[in-house]
Amino acid sequence: MALSLAGRTAIVTGAGSGINLAFASSLLSRQCNVVFADLALRPEAKEIVAKYSSSSRASAKAVFQKTDVRQWQNLEEMFRVAQQTFGGADVVCPGAGVYEPLWSNFWYPPGEPPSTDSSQDSRYAELDINLVHPIRTTQMAISHFLNPSGSSKRAPASPTNPRSIIHVSSIAGQTTPLVAPIYNATKHAINGFVRSLAALDKELGIRVTAVAPGVIKTPLWTEAPEKIKLITEKDEWVTPEFVAEQMVGLLEREEIEVQAPSVTVLGASGTRKAKVEGGFILEVGRKLRQVDAFNDPGPSREGNTVTGLGVADREIFERLRRGGWGQ
Repeated sequence: MALSLAGRTAIVTGAGSGINLAFASSLLSRQCNVVFADLALRPEAKEIVAKYSSSSRASAKAVFQKTDVRQWQNLEEMFRVAQQTFGGADVVCPGAGVYEPLWSNFWYPPGEPPSTDSSQDSRYAELDINLVHPIRTTQMAISHFLNPSGSSKRAPASPTNPRSIIHVSSIAGQTTPLVAPIYNATKHAINGFVRSLAALDKELGIRVTAVAPGVIKTPLWTEAPEKIKLITEKDEWVTPEFVAEQMVGLLEREEIEVQAPSVTVLGASGTRKAKVEGGFILEVGRKLRQVDAFNDPGPSREGNTVTGLGVADREIFERLRRGGWGQ
């Protein structure tokens, strides 16, 4: 069931920058309070939090909670902050993520610089951030929605009292570029995870959905020299604000207009209405497309291409051929 955002409260991890910052800003503009859960805020995020601070006259409020999403106690704390400050949360977006950073990267094994993953820790930071944190946050959100605090005026989630959890997947949940194996694995997993929880919408009023963005102009790309060099003049950026607009749509709407598959009878504009419900995954490039679980044709090209990937592939093979990789 769709959710009216005015007067509601959202928790957004990774809200200090990029897509999640744009999403948090969109929520605030719709009079929805937001807990910015991140390690730090970029200057533009600080300005927004200040604009919507408790001392402002804004109808919605924002609060920053320093959060390392790899630490489950930090995740618990952001729910406590939402409860203490706003009486609880209605929307949760475990959006914080990284894109195969050099410090946690399949092609730089644990213990091999620049990786900061340690073979003694038996874990990859990228997996903790991109997969474990969304799964654990979703568990916490479901518990929070079904068991509101005794001091809260909120009733438990139900089909007539809906709540929403929205994930940030990627077109990498459909494609498999060599340059980012761990990232690809996490986004494939997020797609399966979101679909697994589809039934919560009808039975409990908890809608779990995801956006699957293409190439978005955020610091994940623009501030990573090893990645930005892969973008050529043939590639098209999509803005984080456009992605945020679609994320809000997954909360507020019962239907959304998407690109029609070529196997169907197309409307005049080549689009169709898709029902938004639990398990729905929306690809966001220059066009919008519902990502189907079976017989999906894969990402559309506009806003979803990185034509310089061959450069990264050659660098990886050169590194592997030198000998001693992973030793």
